[in-house]
Amino acid sequence: MNRATLSLAAAVTALAAVTGFAALTTPGADSGTAAAAKAPTRLPVERSSLLCPAPSNSEVAETVYTSFTPAGGARGAGTGEAAGRAELKPSAATSDATTADPGKANTPKKAPAADKPVLTLTQPGRPVSAEADGGDAPALVGAASGRLAPGWTTQQTTKVPAGGGRGMLGVSCTAPDTDFWFPGASTVAQRADYVHLTNPDDTATVVDIELFGPGGALKSQVTDGVTVPARSDVPVLLSTLTADPAAEDVTVHVTTRSGRVGAVVRSADEKLGSDWLAASADPAGSLVLPGIPADATSVRLVAYAPGEDDAELSIRLAGPTGTITPAAAESLHVKSGMTAAVDLQDVTRGEAGSLLLTPLRKGRATPVVAALRVVRGKGDDQEVAFIPATGPVGERATVADNRAKGTTLSLTAPAEDAEVKVTASAGTEGGTPATTTYKIKSGTTLAVTPPVPAGLKGSYALTVETVSGGPVHAARTLAEPDDGLPMFTVQTLADDRGTVEVPVAGQDLSVLDD
Repeated sequence: MNRATLSLAAAVTALAAVTGFAALTTPGADSGTAAAAKAPTRLPVERSSLLCPAPSNSEVAETVYTSFTPAGGARGAGTGEAAGRAELKPSAATSDATTADPGKANTPKKAPAADKPVLTLTQPGRPVSAEADGGDAPALVGAASGRLAPGWTTQQTTKVPAGGGRGMLGVSCTAPDTDFWFPGASTVAQRADYVHLTNPDDTATVVDIELFGPGGALKSQVTDGVTVPARSDVPVLLSTLTADPAAEDVTVHVTTRSGRVGAVVRSADEKLGSDWLAASADPAGSLVLPGIPADATSVRLVAYAPGEDDAELSIRLAGPTGTITPAAAESLHVKSGMTAAVDLQDVTRGEAGSLLLTPLRKGRATPVVAALRVVRGKGDDQEVAFIPATGPVGERATVADNRAKGTTLSLTAPAEDAEVKVTASAGTEGGTPATTTYKIKSGTTLAVTPPVPAGLKGSYALTVETVSGGPVHAARTLAEPDDGLPMFTVQTLADDRGTVEVPVAGQDLSVLDD
């Protein structure tokens, strides 16, 4: 008789690795009955993964990657391993986005040196950056270990000064997952929206993409799913997935049949420019969409109800002094399985704010996903960005690639007063960290120019930690005007999940093999 033993802590470690974010340091558990009664332990993650999509197909694109891990390890836990390393490498292949049949694996247009890192981070607390020019910059696949894993973040910022994809495009590189929602996409002629699928693993995966318009599900022309080869990036033009009439407001649902991918939508509008649309927070009855710029000239809300029930949403704007109901729309009815939208016009009226979506009737909370399309400027000088619904910053959240000028941090406390600590890291090329504490009143949005490192050279990272109260939702706006165009991008901040709660095993779980 052979006896194989698997501890509960090891099982949790294996599960974390499968979900794509972390492998954990295992606690020293004894086998006595007293240990079985111990409360779960919070431990720092020991490995984490990030995926960055291919930034642009424009030959005049200029891309900056900035990678950072907060100093001091994960709060409430040890610092993990003494050493660590974080690297981002090119995917093995980036596929041709113009392939006519998205149901099959696209033809690779290049095979970069995947073993040569584009960016390497070796020290917490100090960001590093790298640059790439032109339309051949590949998708990146990254992993961090040891003390660099908890809170590791990477920002990809691309500037395209001219052409159909012009604009400032920013995205926080994401951990691989199996399920994504993107309300706010489109299949109309003036929009070219691509969903980028990045596979970090050594085996191919098949991805299903569903589109939902104002009338419900759009008929799919891809019945076999989209094949994403191992360690590859496949951009799929949304309008090629359906023969149904074009829809201005579309919700995209991405799921994997096996394995995992990174997914994000790159939207390019002939009149409004381009930016990345990141995934919405998971479906919920109440949502927060933080960080609408004060000078927004047009704000459009797009929502989708994935369940069997319709949703009746109350729309409120949390501004600097309190919460109001926008004159353009007090509520939104979202039919089950259909995408709904409302134009909120210049809802902020010169004051930065955040949108709060709550059930119109108490006791009738129907889960929804949502995002905002935000426009700055007028006439021919307009630029677009997207703000998806996002969760709170929790214990800690970080955003990289902040500049001395043009950076705005928005902090929203939808339910109760809160206090947060904001730390500006050292710069990529030098500078001394700085810290400021902010208090946010319940039902308000505080938009601030964040602290800047003394003697800053290069760009820096901002880390937001909840001190008391809460929850707090946050977003960073990065603005960089170019020849009259108000170029900008908005990234939301969510809890970095630098620690994971691990049950303490009181005894081994044994499997007997006769």
